Amino acid sequence: MTSVLQSLSKTVHVSLAIAVLLLLGLHFFGDEIIGSNRYFYSWLFRYLHVLTGIMWVGLLWYFNFVQIPSMPNIPDEQKPAIGKVIAPKALFWFRWAALGTIITGLIVAYLQGYVHEAMTLGIGSDNPKSTAIGIGMWLGIIMAYNVWFVIWPNQKKALGMIECDADEKAKSAKKAMLFSRANTLLSFPMLLSMVAAQNLY
Repeated sequence: MTSVLQSLSKTVHVSLAIAVLLLLGLHFFGDEIIGSNRYFYSWLFRYLHVLTGIMWVGLLWYFNFVQIPSMPNIPDEQKPAIGKVIAPKALFWFRWAALGTIITGLIVAYLQGYVHEAMTLGIGSDNPKSTAIGIGMWLGIIMAYNVWFVIWPNQKKALGMIECDADEKAKSAKKAMLFSRANTLLSFPMLLSMVAAQNLY
């Protein structure tokens, strides 16, 4: 077991294998859940939505609760390890998890038949569930937009992936931090809306 846990790749593969075995066990001992029906695909994409959402928001909170507040306490000679090694890898998973969360969420909404009602915030439908999930969806879309079109382009400059002068580098770092902080601000109401839609209505 130690050899599995010492390798991230092996750990992920074993975790996926356990998840597949669990799915097959639930199928074998329960009702038919695997097939071509809409319920199965709705469940599958919801599972993927939750997985990518955990990765995305987890990294967002890592940046804002751990990395950014810790940077002033890291000696200057050690900071390149963050900027050249850790941050680029974290930003890779961060931006693709954001995209994966949005795509899988929209697929779930489509399969469940509420995508239009949610995207219009339930206006005219008198359905508070659509309003709640719609608010969460729009907040998530705004956050993903910030990731791809503000945070990532500015982080590339701040981390030296794109050549720019020191002044622009500092401005880009501040802009990326402020939009990351804005996403943190939006993350709590976004999650509340999502959970409320699934549990209060």
